[in-house]
Amino acid sequence: MKALIVENSSTMRSVLRRILSMRGFEVSEADNAEQAMDVYHGMGNADLVLVDWVLNEIDSLEFITQLRLESAHHTMVLMLAAEEPGIRELHRALIAGADDYLIKPFTSLQMDEKLAEAGFLLRS
Repeated sequence: MKALIVENSSTMRSVLRRILSMRGFEVSEADNAEQAMDVYHGMGNADLVLVDWVLNEIDSLEFITQLRLESAHHTMVLMLAAEEPGIRELHRALIAGADDYLIKPFTSLQMDEKLAEAGFLLRS
């Protein structure tokens, strides 16, 4: 399984890399949307993309829309939000192609629940 982390914070990327690597993912990362598209194409698609809700330069929803348009591979897109998104923001994210979201800070158990819901992990 391949995962791409698109996150401004190097600390958060490191935490996510550790969590995902321990669950069997081959992890790539990018700190902005433009770099993320290059990494995504270079890795030959990803099964999971974790996207910071607030990205520098290109809006995260624009990134997700572009990702969905350019990829025939089904990729689960999990948004990472600093706070609970409002109904409008959540609706816009779903229209752009997000599958789900997770509020930061989160626990590894919360991440496991999202991964299990998506079929990446067996539920215990």
